[in-house]
Amino acid sequence: MFNSSGSVFKNFPAVTKNLLIINILMWLAQITLPKAGINLTELLGLHFWIASDFNPAQLFTYMFLHSDNDFTHLFFNMFSLLMFGPLLERTLGSKRFLFYYLSCGLGAALVQEVVWQFTWKEIFAPFFANAGGWTMDQAYQAIDTALANGDNIPALNALLTIGASGSIFGILLAFGMLFPNLPLYLMFIPIPIKAKYMVIGYGAIEFFFGISGTMSSVAHFAHLGGMLFGLIILFIWKKKGNIGGNYF
Repeated sequence: MFNSSGSVFKNFPAVTKNLLIINILMWLAQITLPKAGINLTELLGLHFWIASDFNPAQLFTYMFLHSDNDFTHLFFNMFSLLMFGPLLERTLGSKRFLFYYLSCGLGAALVQEVVWQFTWKEIFAPFFANAGGWTMDQAYQAIDTALANGDNIPALNALLTIGASGSIFGILLAFGMLFPNLPLYLMFIPIPIKAKYMVIGYGAIEFFFGISGTMSSVAHFAHLGGMLFGLIILFIWKKKGNIGGNYF
């Protein structure tokens, strides 16, 4: 990985290298710009589509942001990109790899919007009921009335997601499909696991967490959305004969 000039990234494919740099620079900006009154998380993070703070550009910008108070959020996403991105980029080609990365991130955002669409009333109704001294039926009726009148509901701006995880889960899926039998070592597990089983395991865990409400602060269905869009793209490319791979 190192070369005579001492640069770690010199031999990295261009897209993987630049994605790493952009994500790290954006994270540093998230930490420093609030001192100047600029909150990138609120501006560029993905909001619910009917919230007043929503902007369509957020469907892309959110994937370059990470938690500014939890370094592990950035670290594990970038570590996964570092581990799996270079081989995938060399296999798919830089332009196709970038398209795949962004598409998986977009897919994750769209799935998250759909999940919010079907769950936001259940999320906020108890808070409205407690604040107004209402029954749950009265809270739902107040929400429906506000929507019918076109009223702004400021609480909706609390629905916010950030991170490259949707794209990263898409990358994990592609790696498992293109190199299904490649042995991988995971932290704290001393035996190799075939890539295809790792992908299946990740997907199953995310699905369980999503439907059970475990770790509710994590956008589990967005992760699955990244994998779903990645799966669709890979099968289209496979059908067109644009990529190889054994596929599990």
